[in-house]
Amino acid sequence: MSLNTWLLFVTTVFFVSATPGPNMLLAMTHGIHYGVRRTLMTCFGLMTALGLIMFGSAAGLGAVLATSELLFSLVKYAGAAYLIYLGIKTWRSQPQPVEEIREAATGKHTPWGMFRTGFLVAMSNPKAFIFFTALFPQFMNAQQPQGPQLAILAATFYVIEASWQLAYAGGGARLAGWLNSARRLKLVNKVSGGAFVGAGVLLSSVSRH
Repeated sequence: MSLNTWLLFVTTVFFVSATPGPNMLLAMTHGIHYGVRRTLMTCFGLMTALGLIMFGSAAGLGAVLATSELLFSLVKYAGAAYLIYLGIKTWRSQPQPVEEIREAATGKHTPWGMFRTGFLVAMSNPKAFIFFTALFPQFMNAQQPQGPQLAILAATFYVIEASWQLAYAGGGARLAGWLNSARRLKLVNKVSGGAFVGAGVLLSSVSRH
């Protein structure tokens, strides 16, 4: 893999990862409610799922999902249902001052619970398996060993994606002071919940093609 090819990949992934989606929305929402430090567990869940998705794509799961309508549909609808559930739960959440939410999070929202939420959100999109299966080969040299190239591309994507998640979480945490009112937090819950529901509805309508 040449340096120019790698830099092109970096540029592509930088803008792809920056695009707001369920992963970034979750990182920002948790950053607002729980602060950056606690949101690290959410990001860890997101990135663990991302690593499994990349590994599955490299192992051929993306190709299987691309050819099996039934398997793709099962994963798709399960993921869409979870995103819609998360959206409804967020929408109906009663607004609380940020300080109270963060204090309550110590008991109610355990690190494992936040990790699990991040993991399930990231795993909810079967299109991600096909995305990596389609993306990586565009930047690989078929005449060179595939393993080292896959490792470089996966590590690059991992670092950029993690950086954007932390940026979204940090941005959310900085907004917490401005949002520390019932009216503004209610608006955040409605917007975030609506976005999750919208993502779930869109996911349920995508085709494996």
